[in-house]
Amino acid sequence: MKAKSLLTGLVGAAFLLGAAFSAHAADTLAAVKAAGTLKVGTETAFAPFDYIDAGEHTGLNVDLFAEIGKELGVKIEWVALPWDGVFPALEAGKFDIVAGPATITKKRMERYRFTPPIAEATIAILKKAGDTTISKPEDIAGKTIGVGKATAQLDQLKEFSDTLPTKVDVREYPAFTETYADLAAGRIAGVANSLPNIAFVASQRKGTFEVVLPPFGKKSYFGFIGLKDADHAPLMDAVDAAMLKIKADGRMAELQKKWFGASFDTPDAVKDPAF
Repeated sequence: MKAKSLLTGLVGAAFLLGAAFSAHAADTLAAVKAAGTLKVGTETAFAPFDYIDAGEHTGLNVDLFAEIGKELGVKIEWVALPWDGVFPALEAGKFDIVAGPATITKKRMERYRFTPPIAEATIAILKKAGDTTISKPEDIAGKTIGVGKATAQLDQLKEFSDTLPTKVDVREYPAFTETYADLAAGRIAGVANSLPNIAFVASQRKGTFEVVLPPFGKKSYFGFIGLKDADHAPLMDAVDAAMLKIKADGRMAELQKKWFGASFDTPDAVKDPAF
């Protein structure tokens, strides 16, 4: 009798533990709040969003996630890795959300859920200061242009190249910091990246780089990325609500001015990306 009671008790305990685990696994927001930590994956070579300055991780994303953490009542733990490894690591559960940020595209929206946009992401060209051979985007025809591997900017550059009389020699890099180094060294003629990024780089290295205007391609936006399954819906809903509050009370605009020199008029959500 005692043995049967013990077995019944063990089975009951196992059932309760299993139920608790299932409830925990089914609500990522509850898990994050229980741990008191939101794990955020990103690369640290995408200034001014995420980069290393004097050995410290800094940028718009660091400041913005600090505000998101306050709204959720949790600390932020950063997980840094190369960009082409970010999405596989998100799906493997290495962290809860991706800072990145990433350009919001139709293809990515089929697989991932995006937060409200944090900035415009339309692509433009960075060239060496004083390079008179490039005065408009079309002048990159036949030239070697660097771009980040596995980025939306790569797709946009290839699409633009197809419209030119001579195709661009597209050179892919694991990180944009390497493209800027090769541009400064004269190994490539330009870098294709989103306007906020290259405007920041040009402002930090006046006399070395210049932005080629206007931007080209389709107007696009940057957002943070999470998984779109039911388990992660409460977390993404909470992050969205926090970001919209931060946007409404002016904190988002203040951070945009701090890191871009100007604020962006962005929609609360992107439901039908341009590409």
